[in-house]
Amino acid sequence: MTREVRIGNRWVGDGHPTYIVAEIGINHSGDLETARRLIDAAVHAGVDAVKLQKRTPELCVPPDQQTQMRDTPWGYITYLEYRHHVEFGREAYAAIDVHCREKEVDWFVSVWDEPSVDFMEAFDPPCYKIPSASLTDESLLRRLRQTGRPLILSTGMSTMEQIERAVALLDRSRLLLTHATSSYPCEPEELNLRAIETLRRKFEVPVGYSGHEVGLIPSAVAVALGACLVERHITLDRALWGSDQAASVEPGGFERLVKYIRVTELALGDGVKRVYDSEVPSLRKLRRVNG
Repeated sequence: MTREVRIGNRWVGDGHPTYIVAEIGINHSGDLETARRLIDAAVHAGVDAVKLQKRTPELCVPPDQQTQMRDTPWGYITYLEYRHHVEFGREAYAAIDVHCREKEVDWFVSVWDEPSVDFMEAFDPPCYKIPSASLTDESLLRRLRQTGRPLILSTGMSTMEQIERAVALLDRSRLLLTHATSSYPCEPEELNLRAIETLRRKFEVPVGYSGHEVGLIPSAVAVALGACLVERHITLDRALWGSDQAASVEPGGFERLVKYIRVTELALGDGVKRVYDSEVPSLRKLRRVNG
């Protein structure tokens, strides 16, 4: 069966080019100009979309962590204060919307709570991402289904039973899953790329890959194993402060990643064994007996 979902002007799924997403996340550290530079780098690399994250900190930070102190670029502050520093408001997102439209690139967000869905609806996003951390938030899943928009559900740190319950609450005709392992960075032995096919068989929806590894090769391998979407974090410099920076890809690396994915797509072919015209000279020169 054909598995495909329409995101913006693109079909994503079986038989379509891999939809490549540069995850800016919170690597902008609350600075709009940094966000613009990351968008520009992603567009230059040839991605299909950029993604950010939207939270309501008071709802998303567990109560026992809100008063925990943390060393940050803004000083020694509580974790809740830190989350506010890296959260964009309406004015910043309006500027991001304008910038992405000028660059002709899709943009959307991971939403972590219901007020964030209501906030983002004003920007008419082509889809929403449901982060792995929110896979068991049934109220959020129901609110997102109500939007009628395509949904990308990330499956990190989740059991198959938890994924089944989440999928049952959503509209499969507008659903795409992403396989992920939620460690930053993730060691190769825990990437478990064969789970892409497991999810494809089990749920019969398009399945992508959200990678948090160091390096680029596993993301191209994920495409060879059936991933129709690849999402990787992008950063201007992996040495910058922030929890996601070490598992991110710098601009030059993102250019190579896009190239590797496109070469992988070409190299996969259609599976029909044939003699190519380019092989004929070798055939005539090297084969002694024709059968």
